[in-house]
Amino acid sequence: MNVLVIGGHGKVARLLHPLLAQRSHTVAAVIRNPEHADDVERDGATPLVADVQQLDTTELTDLVRGYDAVVWSAGAGGGSPERTYAVDRDAAIRSIDAAEAVGVQRYVMVSYFGAGPNHGVPQDDPFFAYAEAKTAADQRLQESALAWTLVRPSALTDDQPTGGIETPRTGAGKGSVPRADVAHVIADVLDRPATAGHVLEFNGGATPVAEELDALAPTPGQ
Repeated sequence: MNVLVIGGHGKVARLLHPLLAQRSHTVAAVIRNPEHADDVERDGATPLVADVQQLDTTELTDLVRGYDAVVWSAGAGGGSPERTYAVDRDAAIRSIDAAEAVGVQRYVMVSYFGAGPNHGVPQDDPFFAYAEAKTAADQRLQESALAWTLVRPSALTDDQPTGGIETPRTGAGKGSVPRADVAHVIADVLDRPATAGHVLEFNGGATPVAEELDALAPTPGQ
């Protein structure tokens, strides 16, 4: 599978690239800073320098053309509300439009645990712009014709991976999860077509990722 990772120098993305490469996927990483090219090459990905905030839908269509899957792992990183809306909402939505236009098979969006219209973040909270931006982008994805999956991890940590997660299926609320386990989830989701059309909220936990994904979306024939 040819996979395009948007936000390719982010911490989760850099953990994802080698996992995908190990599974014989071809990986391209969209990065804004050309100085990061060597980093993603060492991760096993081909760097593509582009600022998705500045690209219009036509330019994004050219960017995603020819890929089997797109992973959106980009973000404004807690910048101003204006930049948050520009990246996490507007650019994300344009990328979805672009993926639809060229028939990308799979689209995986990295969101956050609790995202959605009922996120409950007060308007005076610095997190409000991000919550609103992700709500809009996630909704557009869910309304699209793409084979989408929404990956919604809890607060991210740099702890060592465990290979396990927990979800609301087993009563999990918001918690935390190692970034490496998020990368593991994304890689497994891409390899499981049955997860298309599903939302996966999760923390770090004791249930193996494969087992939790089987519960979310059993592979046909199981």
